[in-house]
Amino acid sequence: MPANRLRYRFAIGRAVTTLAPLALAVAVGCQAASTAPATKQATGQGTAAALPANSVYQLAVALTDQDGRDFRLADRRGKPLLVSMFYSSCQFVCPMLIDTLRDTEAKLAPGERNHLGVLMVSIDPAHDTVAVLKQKADERAIAAPRWAMARTDAASVRKLAAVLGIQYRALADGEFNHTTALILLDADGRIVGRSSQLGSADPAFVLKVRQTLQAASH
Repeated sequence: MPANRLRYRFAIGRAVTTLAPLALAVAVGCQAASTAPATKQATGQGTAAALPANSVYQLAVALTDQDGRDFRLADRRGKPLLVSMFYSSCQFVCPMLIDTLRDTEAKLAPGERNHLGVLMVSIDPAHDTVAVLKQKADERAIAAPRWAMARTDAASVRKLAAVLGIQYRALADGEFNHTTALILLDADGRIVGRSSQLGSADPAFVLKVRQTLQAASH
């Protein structure tokens, strides 16, 4: 991305996505990061915990990863997840985002890393096909299935970005202005941590990741 546009990466500009009523409700709840226990609901196979009201997994977003596997956000339930949004043709900040995710993981013990998922969702579905994501994943040695680069439709991108508090705007030359953030979800999909630090791991964020992993193991 041209250097004269990099300042937009780190600025919080006006919102460019519209919050749907459900997305707004989830976003408000996620900011509170409630730790109240989930209620129980009966299923055909027994009794399972219902998703908390402030879970990002309340969004019925269907995604496809770099290997062509289809999944839904809620399929990631059960262990903490690092989430970010990017686009593959970005030349500077998005590669730094990947490096920061790697450095964050590097600060964890191997056993901790094994219980942490990583999901990067493209904000450029028109360009980022499965084949493009696969090429980028191979270039960056992304280890599936624990790490996933994924795409969804444009409407779902807007909903997910709104819930995660990520703003983005397409430019005429095909580039994007967007918020850069690493977002931590707990095992039930609630936002419990966030970092905008790039280039190296944020120590406070790493500590929050470790605490969330410990809580999920009990």
